[in-house]
Amino acid sequence: MRFDVFQVSRRGGRETNEDRMGYCFTREAGLFALADGMGGHPEGEVAAQIALQTLAALFQQEARPVLDDPQRFLQETIVIAHQQLLRYAESKGLSDTPRTTVVACILQGNQAWWAHCGDSRLYLVRAGKLIARTRDHSYSELQEALGRVGRGTEVFNRNVLFTCLGSPGKPMVDCQGPMVMESGDRLLLCSDGLWGSVEDHEIVQHLGEQTIAEVVPELVEQALRRGGARSDNVTVLAVEWEGEGDPAGDTTQNLGNSGFASTIQGALDADLVAAMDDEEIERSVREINEVIRQSGRGLNRR
Repeated sequence: MRFDVFQVSRRGGRETNEDRMGYCFTREAGLFALADGMGGHPEGEVAAQIALQTLAALFQQEARPVLDDPQRFLQETIVIAHQQLLRYAESKGLSDTPRTTVVACILQGNQAWWAHCGDSRLYLVRAGKLIARTRDHSYSELQEALGRVGRGTEVFNRNVLFTCLGSPGKPMVDCQGPMVMESGDRLLLCSDGLWGSVEDHEIVQHLGEQTIAEVVPELVEQALRRGGARSDNVTVLAVEWEGEGDPAGDTTQNLGNSGFASTIQGALDADLVAAMDDEEIERSVREINEVIRQSGRGLNRR
């Protein structure tokens, strides 16, 4: 399996960056994910971290080295991540549950599957053309899909979502795939900090004209400039699919004996740690690791 990845996360005019992103892979499958912790609720950065760690832990458990059913994996693990947020809030006695959006993609064989909850997006671009894009779980996008924009109906704030992880009700998870991938296809996962300032056609144009190592930093900087002093945080993870075969160029050829690698860490990252003392750090790491350990009980496919 051959692919290239480039990712950037920048804090805008917010006190903290509650976005999280990362990827993990075996020799024959890869998981790419991004989460945007929601403001207005406690510990959004922890919610995003728990969501990604839960997905990564279950991917490592289930991909041996491939997933039996990638679409079902995405559907079930995102719901499990939601359950872990509820459990985390209960264990800490929080009056409100930390909440987050999430978008995740599986690459396996020469196919892609993806799922999302909330308004973090995935774009698939092929030869400079938009092949697919997720549809936000927002009232504004729902009105647009129903053809009600411009008809004098109520205008909704684009930031108002009707589902997310950590909300009281069961989250809505939309899944797509399998999509047969072609060499050179680009997948871009992003938080609303990007698409809220940069139009879809601009994102697609840049993805069609530049390498992902060039386009990701440029798109992020463009979003921050347009957002100005009150810019949202901007997080982007892009993947270029290079195909299968040619073992000499296999992205996964340098995996260790475990046959698994991940950029999604099992502990809290520097942004979160900086705001906590040693006792809080140790307690949060224990709690999140316990959440991940217990989440494995939710899958029983074999």
